[in-house]
Amino acid sequence: MKSEEPLPGRAVALILLLCVSGVRAETARYSVPEEAERGSFVANIAKDLGLTGEELSARQARLVSEGEKQYFQLNQHTGDLVVREQMDREELCGQSEPCLLRFEVLLESPLQSFRAEVSLTDINDHAPVFLNKEIVLKIPETAMPEARFLLESAQDPDVGNNSLQHYSISSNDYFHINTRRRSDGRRYAELVLDRALDREQQAEVAFSVTAVDGGSPPRSGTALIRVVVLDINDNIPVFIRSLYKVRVLENSSPDTLVVAVSARDLDSGTNGEIAYSIVQNSEENRQTFQINSETGQIRLKKPVDYEETKTYEIDVQATDGGGLSAHCKVEVWVDDVNDNAPEVIITSLTSALSEAAPPATVVALFNVRDRDSGDNGRTSCELPGEQPFGIRPLADDAYALVTSEPLDREQVAEYNVTVRARDEGSPALSASKTLFVRLLDVNDNAPTFAQAVYTMVLSENEPAGTSLGRLSATDADAGENARVRYALGPPPPGAPAAASFVSVD
Repeated sequence: MKSEEPLPGRAVALILLLCVSGVRAETARYSVPEEAERGSFVANIAKDLGLTGEELSARQARLVSEGEKQYFQLNQHTGDLVVREQMDREELCGQSEPCLLRFEVLLESPLQSFRAEVSLTDINDHAPVFLNKEIVLKIPETAMPEARFLLESAQDPDVGNNSLQHYSISSNDYFHINTRRRSDGRRYAELVLDRALDREQQAEVAFSVTAVDGGSPPRSGTALIRVVVLDINDNIPVFIRSLYKVRVLENSSPDTLVVAVSARDLDSGTNGEIAYSIVQNSEENRQTFQINSETGQIRLKKPVDYEETKTYEIDVQATDGGGLSAHCKVEVWVDDVNDNAPEVIITSLTSALSEAAPPATVVALFNVRDRDSGDNGRTSCELPGEQPFGIRPLADDAYALVTSEPLDREQVAEYNVTVRARDEGSPALSASKTLFVRLLDVNDNAPTFAQAVYTMVLSENEPAGTSLGRLSATDADAGENARVRYALGPPPPGAPAAASFVSVD
């Protein structure tokens, strides 16, 4: 909850946990308000990493975001991290708090990775809105003072102080309003009867309801309430249970039965006939659930996704033929199923590696992520096959691919290294990513002659330039390291110098 609005376009550094050596660091945390203009300053990465802008540029610093979009941009010369694209917190995170955008800063020579996250703070850019501009309540004249009537909730996608905070109603002779809080923190309104209604004196009561958020300045939305006073109807509907708690598997198909609520009314005839409806307290509920007005069966309108929403709270109303109504609450808990395979995300790769690299040299950095929860989201990774590489854990979901033994380009010049990630669901899901690693040659092999001794016969009086024979030597290295040049060495002690009468090309 914020006590004041941040200045638009400015960012606040929250915690700077730096790393000056090693592969990974603790997460550096920053904050920026939503809707910040492009180019707005967030932080100076070079300063926070203890590097100069020149070092940052020389080491080819770059950002790797968790998602497909890059919301931030790094100036390699100054180290400034700035907003690349305007961000809407409600679009990116909905009602979830905090709204975090994670990325990594990658440096080359040596290969290093630093984690960072930016908290996208809310601004009061939405006013509360009632889904229906007119709310009709049918209340019998027999209703007793202090009777409570649930109102349709207003919607405000902002969070914290900027979200809906309280309700008020215009002056009237019969009602006042209470603001209540749900288990998820959202507010709703109850209309409370102050004195008995009299249909003969006033058949209808009208007044306005206003929903107000806590922004500075506050924003509000208004709807009209019409209370229709009904003739005497002896009994109101009564739900068998005031609270239903049910579970449903994510990815259940549309029309899947969630629960059947049931209410009874002791009246006979029309006054005892019950119609069920959902009191719409959120747009998400409206899009996800539907109720059979006759049977009370609540079914899915679309599949639910545990990774998006874990719980729903539904208000159900039972109304008899005389207009009397009662309410119950349904809590729907979504159970996770193993519907997401792990993802192997390569954040940095040294595709060309010196064959002289010692064991434990970092070849690549990668993350393994699984959107599921519990065992379904718990992952492990391995390298199938026999290759001179290993995996070093760095954090919960971060790893380094490292060399595990000395390399020899002359034996194997390149590798296709497969990283396989597997979750612990039942059945388990897995995914693989293949990395291509090429070894760079080091001049670690001397030339070798095809023969240890060459014997050549020369007749006397042969003219200069006469060919005596051909020598052949090879080198197992590559490129310039394998190019062989020939020269005559010094003769054995006491022997004449061959260089005085022969030469080699």
